[in-house]
This record gives sequence, structure tokens and C-alpha cells, in this order.
Amino acid sequence: MTTKTTSARSKAKTIAKPTARKAVPAQKPATRKPKSAAMAAVLELAGDMERSGLINKRTMREYEELCTAPPEYTPADVVKIRRRVHASQGFFARSLNVSPSAVQQWESGAKRPSGSAAKLLSVIEKHGLEVLA
Repeated sequence: MTTKTTSARSKAKTIAKPTARKAVPAQKPATRKPKSAAMAAVLELAGDMERSGLINKRTMREYEELCTAPPEYTPADVVKIRRRVHASQGFFARSLNVSPSAVQQWESGAKRPSGSAAKLLSVIEKHGLEVLA
């Protein structure tokens, strides 16, 4: 009876296979600015604390939410978000609890989404329309 022995090096070669990763297209996030100069200083300090390990990423995200104004969306951004979720203007308006004319005005550039609507747009942009259901 013969036994076949293999070295650890040959086992490592057969086990470690590189895996292909899918390329994810980069999306430009909506512009978020600090609410004031004081909030910008707090945000900078929190960023330094995160880099030094004093706070974690989750806490840093909470600081970002508190210190920054809602994102500003251009008409093209609103159209892109609505088309990405495959929604009509009417359905999109009902999902955001706004009138269809508000969505039309956002898309035409006559008005911009306000604070709560802008926040909902950022949620839809990140997670899709299903999270609002």
C-alpha cells in the first residue's frame, strides 16, 4: 500500500485561488455641507477622533448626520433617482408624501427639495424605494 504525501507549499498553491470582483460603478454622492462654521469645526474634530481610534465609524456617521445640512439635489439628480427606482412622477410623489406638482417642479428646476424631502431622496438613492414601504 502506497500513500501519497504532499507538501504544505503545494497545498497552499491549490487552495489559494484569487476571486474575481465585480466592478461597481462609482456614483457621485449628493453634496453635503456643514450647517455652520461651528458645525464644520465639530465635524473636523470628530473626523480626527475617528482617525485616532477614539470613536468608531458609526459614531462618526452620527456626527455627520447632525452637523451637515440635508443634501442638495439638482433637477437631473431627482430625475436620475426616480428613473433608477422605475417610478412615475405620481407614484414617486406619493412615496415621498408630496404632491405630483412638487416632483415636477423639482425636475424642472423651479424648486429644490426641502429638508425632509431631501433626506428621503437620499434614503431612496442609497437603499431604493422599497425601504419606504
